[in-house]
Amino acid sequence: MRRLLFAGLVVALVIASVQLFVLRSDDAVVRADAVVVLFGGRGRLPVGIELVERGVAPVLVVSQGRDRRWRSPGLCDRRDLRVLCPVADAESTRGEARLIGRLARERGWDSLVVVSSRFHLVRAGLLIRRCYDGRLAMVGSPPRVLRLPYEIAWEWAKLARAGIQRGC
Repeated sequence: MRRLLFAGLVVALVIASVQLFVLRSDDAVVRADAVVVLFGGRGRLPVGIELVERGVAPVLVVSQGRDRRWRSPGLCDRRDLRVLCPVADAESTRGEARLIGRLARERGWDSLVVVSSRFHLVRAGLLIRRCYDGRLAMVGSPPRVLRLPYEIAWEWAKLARAGIQRGC
């Protein structure tokens, strides 16, 4: 009986993980004030650039981490795109959510498209909505399949923490 219950829990966890972190579809993307690319996965930036080049928004915001390996050399100097490259106060999704809220207030942005890794969209959206009350569309970059089990395990832990924390 215990084995059956355990197997049922494992299957439920796998199904929930696939729904939340793998098959989650992008939000509908309409014209926005800015496209924001969250710090992290290398696959995020090409998605953000493509959205701006497609005319979704006039401004590309690339959140820069303190770790220079994640910096986008030359991107902030591009003349063909309006690019902002801020560094969040805290190197975390919560710090980036605060940064997004502050930038939106300062610049009068009412709508944003945020790009992150697909497995990260649920938690990032939750945290950003705590700091930003405008229209928000979340768009996922393609996953690195070999890292996906690791990322999903960490994302469950981080999602639980985000559920406990309150406020922006």
